[in-house]
Amino acid sequence: MKKLLLIFAIGTFYNATAQQFDKKLVLKQMILANDYFMQKWPETGKTIVTNKERPSNIWTRGVYYEGLMALHEIFPKEVYYEYAMSWSEFHKWGFNGGNTTRNADNYCAAQTYIDLYNLEPDSKKLKNTRANLNMLLNTPQLDDWSWIDAIQMGMPVFAKMGVLEKDNRYFEKMYQIYMYSRNQHGDHGLFNPKDGLWWRDADFDPPYKEPNGEDCYWSRGNGWVIAALAKVLAIIPENAPHREQYVKDLKAMAAALVPIQRPDGFWNVSLHDPTNFGGKEASGTALFVYGMAYGVNKGILKKEVYLPVIEKAWNALTKESLHENGFLGFLQSTGKEPKDGQPLSYDKIPDFEDYGLGCFLLAGSEIYKMK
Repeated sequence: MKKLLLIFAIGTFYNATAQQFDKKLVLKQMILANDYFMQKWPETGKTIVTNKERPSNIWTRGVYYEGLMALHEIFPKEVYYEYAMSWSEFHKWGFNGGNTTRNADNYCAAQTYIDLYNLEPDSKKLKNTRANLNMLLNTPQLDDWSWIDAIQMGMPVFAKMGVLEKDNRYFEKMYQIYMYSRNQHGDHGLFNPKDGLWWRDADFDPPYKEPNGEDCYWSRGNGWVIAALAKVLAIIPENAPHREQYVKDLKAMAAALVPIQRPDGFWNVSLHDPTNFGGKEASGTALFVYGMAYGVNKGILKKEVYLPVIEKAWNALTKESLHENGFLGFLQSTGKEPKDGQPLSYDKIPDFEDYGLGCFLLAGSEIYKMK
């Protein structure tokens, strides 16, 4: 009850001063950030070298292309389409790990392959995606998504294929794997209905605690989940099975996030312990904006409560993370917990720049759609 009253109070307080988004400015900010990256990475097939060399169809780049396709949807510039096509063609529309991979990080790329297929159908584009998804569909395992990042990497692929093939088996399998992660991984499942948030994986569920004694809820990990829920709801039909479960979980997560937003508009990397590497973090914040903005746009979340939260976060991202040249600061590097990639700063370059941009573009694209 106290949490609900707090959310209502926040919504009431900010509603009086809420401003309309300037759509032209939002689009300009998205283009700026994306141009920076495309100019830095003109060769779409170039390997990514950090602590080791990796192919450019890994999950980090897959998330970037999710964001690029979201930008292309609202601003269909030919160069964006060509950039995504070049990447897909270079990798022969395939996956790191091949067609037998069960790792959602690897088949995340299929989200973009399916989008490109829908724009211009050609069977070669989905040869590998169909092979991989048919394997996942017809084998009994439900425990593939044992870390919550995987929910965002893999869940929308099943949703897109279910729509494309007009086959509810994809929706059913997606639901079964999601619910296994939610309720069965670790000792208690990875979702804590009491707090409305997710433990990143079984390493972080109780008795694991943060330094202040609270549960460990990693910002970006929870961002992946709310983004997945929003994206899946945007893909599947209104009458798709289990839709109400995803709506329920998105609403629970959004409600949990409102009272823990930082005064500056960001969220901390550790959602319930601001003393554990506290500070601004852009990737989790962008994903929360995306999930909440979708919820408001579709009437799932109350505009008077969530629009001020979204505005505050987007203003923080564009004023305190986005540089004049399009670089995004305060992005936590790859990892799975608050300490990874620390310390963060306005100028620090993360180990991968691509996925944070993808999150930013997803957020901006949903804000752009706001009425």
